[in-house]
Amino acid sequence: MLNGFFFIPLKRSSCFPYREQQQPAHAPDQDQHVPSRGPVRRNSYPCGGDYRVVGVTEFRDKLHTSRQGLRVRHMSPGGTPLRVLPPPPSAPKPLISSAAAHTHHSAAAGSQSAGDGNKNQSGNPPATATPSTNGAGQEQSKPLPPKNTNVVPKLKEPRSLYCVPRDIVPPRWPVGIEGVCPDPNLSHKHTSPPFVEEFYKRPSGANLRLLEKVDTDKDEGNVVYQLPPMRFPFYTRSRPAATLETIPLPLAHYPNDEVLRFESRFESANLFRARRVGPYEYELELRWDYFTMKHTQWFYFMASNTRAGPTYKFTIINLLKSGSLYNEGMKPLFYSERNAKNKNIGWVRTGHNIHYYKNNIRRKDCKGERYQYSLTWQFQFPHTGDVCYFAHCYPYTYTDLQADLLEIAKDPVKSQYVKQRILCHSLGGNMVHLLTVTTPSSHLTEAKQKRAVVVTSRVHPGETNSSYMMRGFINFITGPSPDAKVLRDNFVFKIVPMLNPDGVIVGNYRSSLAARDLNRNYKNPIKDAYPTIWSVKAMIRRMLTEREVVLYCDLHGHSRKMNVFMYGCENKEAAFRLHERVFPNMMGRNTSKFKYSSCRFKVQKKKEGTGRIVMWQQMGILNSFTMEATFAGYNNVHFSSKDLEDMGYHFCDTLLDYCDPDTTKVDHVLSNLTRIVKAQYAAKLGKNIDDIKDLPLEDMDFSDLESSDGGSDSSVSDGPPKLPMLRKVPLSVCSEATLYLKILSNPT
Repeated sequence: MLNGFFFIPLKRSSCFPYREQQQPAHAPDQDQHVPSRGPVRRNSYPCGGDYRVVGVTEFRDKLHTSRQGLRVRHMSPGGTPLRVLPPPPSAPKPLISSAAAHTHHSAAAGSQSAGDGNKNQSGNPPATATPSTNGAGQEQSKPLPPKNTNVVPKLKEPRSLYCVPRDIVPPRWPVGIEGVCPDPNLSHKHTSPPFVEEFYKRPSGANLRLLEKVDTDKDEGNVVYQLPPMRFPFYTRSRPAATLETIPLPLAHYPNDEVLRFESRFESANLFRARRVGPYEYELELRWDYFTMKHTQWFYFMASNTRAGPTYKFTIINLLKSGSLYNEGMKPLFYSERNAKNKNIGWVRTGHNIHYYKNNIRRKDCKGERYQYSLTWQFQFPHTGDVCYFAHCYPYTYTDLQADLLEIAKDPVKSQYVKQRILCHSLGGNMVHLLTVTTPSSHLTEAKQKRAVVVTSRVHPGETNSSYMMRGFINFITGPSPDAKVLRDNFVFKIVPMLNPDGVIVGNYRSSLAARDLNRNYKNPIKDAYPTIWSVKAMIRRMLTEREVVLYCDLHGHSRKMNVFMYGCENKEAAFRLHERVFPNMMGRNTSKFKYSSCRFKVQKKKEGTGRIVMWQQMGILNSFTMEATFAGYNNVHFSSKDLEDMGYHFCDTLLDYCDPDTTKVDHVLSNLTRIVKAQYAAKLGKNIDDIKDLPLEDMDFSDLESSDGGSDSSVSDGPPKLPMLRKVPLSVCSEATLYLKILSNPT
């Protein structure tokens, strides 16, 4: 809407999610003969198509026709949809050879339905011709007899949902971001260091309470980097990165050339402001998750113009969690482009004098006396004039995922049993990939006997360690090992490697572009606001009608606990009592990185919107888990990216043990679990285990034996999605497509 007028699409478009549809260069202008009541604005909005300005009254008049089942397409001055008329009877029909006809129909298969193909005036398909030769050896076209006219019309195939691009597609960014930096080299090497990266050991006698409430003056020093504010308070629409300007960001005045140059206008980065408070000291502020005022834990940014020798001090001053693994010995990650080029060294843990403490800055997202937290560390750059990066965990971007999937698609062996499809498009119009991994079956009955395993990850964008576990899982399940072949022969794996690509692209920690935590909206997802969650549920529900889903697992990262562990759902039925604990217990036996004692199976009311609980309650999947990997490590040693990828292998190894036709292992684990749980229950009652040995398991309440599975600062859903609502926001800032959909759904 602009100055009291609406923009009406003049040709077919996809209004949600917002994706631009480019017109081929050779195609004629289809709107050149369409009458118009106002100026035509061409290719101005991401819905595709052209728009003309009409008054509000005329727009309302169109709604009745639209709500009767017709879409507002080509409009005549009278308000009736314009139809494309067939050519006049006198128009000549060119004769084409059979080879040309075959080529033509092949090229038009994706853009024209079978019922809407080229027809003659009688409604029959046009007669084609076969080449023949005359006496001179020249070809002549001979018309063929008419084909069967009983053609069943069908809808056009949704090619955008199953045609995976053969190259990396640039991500789409929300409108309101002013530009991106000159393309940095983000092809980070993930080579694990040749040495063990131990935790930071704080000097004895250090007291973190001395750092609490340290006076922090937000106006102190010189601002050397700051992102422009977002122009909208909520998501409106998106556009491809190619349309963003790549000019350098205007920075504050530099007193000398020793100042670091910061940058965060690239994928997954989220530095908002950098202030120089000393010669080699900087205070940093992270950008909130877009359209929120919270969720700051993940950080990723670039620093250049470095100096070797001096000790730099960095302090992030707007973190929100009261506890952090940085006080348990975790170090930030550092990457040097010069070290990667000359020494083949990738991401390494670095820093000293690392502290995480409460500061004196009040939080803006809640009421009361609640304060933000600071993370500070000191560091020396290895080279002068280097380009370096700092991160909370190993970055894994949307472009990295596409590169991994393209490598699989180009492999002639893996592509035989790996099918890549587009599950849906995200709110921002980015592709959500779906992988189906299984050995092709020769008979339908054989295919139906296979059970299914569903694995998803990256619903929280800042939990990048989940992507590395997913990468290890995919690499193993598509690999040449005999165990992988056995799994492919007996299971159908449905894999969604990135549930929240929009959040990954913009550098969010927890939210989507709807400003909500997707992992709290599985219970009743809104399709237009949470398309990925809605599509995953629909895919699993449809699959349950065909085969059994033996296991569902959503991969996550955890910011407060060590090791790798699982959250499950306690089954209180007598036939399945303690069965949900078997798989995690077996995984703890297969690797020391997995800690079974950290697993929890309590179903909390505030977590009822999470994926694992919804799949257990609504879908009836017995083994429904969330596998959490720490951001730090285990046994006072940091996890490397390879350690995280190895967890994907251990997951597959445990699946083989759990689904083995010989149930000896499962029976043994279940027997041990029964004995352990009875001992814990007897200790809670103050009795001897022999006193309750005859008590059935279904009569025991294990809920008090476990602590909360918390660790998140957004355990409860924040309510409906933060999207433009017709009666709550000015129409001038609403996207035209969203506004149009809102009026159609509620014209009053």
